[in-house]
Amino acid sequence: MPEGPELCLASRFVTKIGAKHVFGGQIVKSEVSHKNPEVPFQAQKYKIWAESRGKEMKVFLEEVSQKKSNRLHVLFRFGMSGCFKFTKLAELPKHAHLRFFTVDRKHVLSFVDYRRFGRWEINGDWGKDRGPDAVREYQHVAFNKPICEVLMNQKFFNGIGNYLRAEILFRGGVPPFDPAREVLESLSMKQDPSIKIKFEKPDILELCHTIQKEVLSLGGGKGYDVENNAEDQAVFMNWLQCYYQDGMTNLVDSNKRTVWFSGHPGKLAPKNGISRGKVGSQKPPTPVKIKKTMKVKIETDHDYSPKKLRSRTKK
Repeated sequence: MPEGPELCLASRFVTKIGAKHVFGGQIVKSEVSHKNPEVPFQAQKYKIWAESRGKEMKVFLEEVSQKKSNRLHVLFRFGMSGCFKFTKLAELPKHAHLRFFTVDRKHVLSFVDYRRFGRWEINGDWGKDRGPDAVREYQHVAFNKPICEVLMNQKFFNGIGNYLRAEILFRGGVPPFDPAREVLESLSMKQDPSIKIKFEKPDILELCHTIQKEVLSLGGGKGYDVENNAEDQAVFMNWLQCYYQDGMTNLVDSNKRTVWFSGHPGKLAPKNGISRGKVGSQKPPTPVKIKKTMKVKIETDHDYSPKKLRSRTKK
C-alpha cells in the first residue's frame, strides 16, 4: 500500500511533469470507475501540479489564460495500488482510471489503479481525522520529541519498526535523539525549489522508501517466517549496517525501546541513559554467496502491482 513517502514522491513526480508539459482539453474518467466522479474541468491549456499530506494528495489544475480565472483541484487517496504514470497516448496503461492529456494529445498523465480501491473527490479538503504531515507540518507539538521516537509513531511513519529506524537514521547520518522538528525542517527546506542547497546524504523520507524496498528485494526479510530459512536470515543479517551490529552503541528511549546508532546520540538524549548489551553471544551470520549484486531501482511511476514486484524478485 502506498504510504506517506510514496505519496510525497508521487506529488513531486506530477509537479515535475507539469513543469515540462502543458495540458489541455477534457479530463477523461474510465468507464469502469463507477464510484469516482467526473472532473468538471476543461480548458484549451492548463497547468498541473500537486502537493501531498500524509496519505492524501491534491492535484491542482489552473487554466493558462489572462482573461479567465479557472482553477480546480482533485483530492486523491491512493488505496492499495494507486500511482501516477506519464506515457505516450499509444501506450496508455490498462488501468488508467483518470487521464490528463497534453495539449498536443501525444502524451497522457494517468492515475493508474489496478485494484480500483483508490478514490478522488473534487475540491476535497484534507482529512480531519488525520495527524500532521511529518514533512510539512514539523512545527506541530508532536514533533517536540526525539526523531527516533517520532519515527516509531505509526501516525506519521506507518510501517517503520525498530530495525528500520536504526538503518534509516544511520544511513542518513542523523543522531537518533536530535529533535524531530529540526530534522523535519531540513526536509521541508529540501523540497523548496527556491532554496538551493546541496545535501550530501539522502534524507529521512527517501530512506524510509528505499530501505524498505531493499528489504523487500532480499526476499526473506527479517526472518519472521515460521520455517525460518537460514539462508534468508543470513542474507538479512549481512545486509544490516547498524541494528545489533558490532561497533554500534545503543540507548533505551522513553518508550523502553532500544535504539542502535553510531556516534553522538543527539541533543535530547536521556541524561542517565541506559544501554543494553547483546542478548547472549551470537555467532556472526554464515557468509552467503549472492550471485548478483542487489540493485534497488526507484520507480518514478510509483507502480506497486504484484506483476512488477514478481519480475523484480526474479532478476
